Amino acid sequence: MAHYLVRAKAKDNLAELKQRLDEDDIRQYRPAGGEMTQCLKRAKKTEEGWITWEENCFCNPPLKQERRDVLDHYFTDITTIVIQKGEGWAKIDDLPSVWT
Repeated sequence: MAHYLVRAKAKDNLAELKQRLDEDDIRQYRPAGGEMTQCLKRAKKTEEGWITWEENCFCNPPLKQERRDVLDHYFTDITTIVIQKGEGWAKIDDLPSVWT
């Protein structure tokens, strides 16, 4: 398992994603739904408009299943950087939440 700092551009349907997160709909996806739900609920927004979060993943390439199931529907230009657990959250903690 690896940890990644994820960065992506949001499509115009983030309100739909927020609703799905609030309803815990994404948690149903196996095996990564619970992790993806928690990470996306904590997602941050950069001054440049990028959405960023930390996520762990077993896939190769990174987030392969998550992209297929959810992420590609709501984001474009998804990139990942390998990090140590918690390092990503520490880097982005002071950024505003996507959901406020």
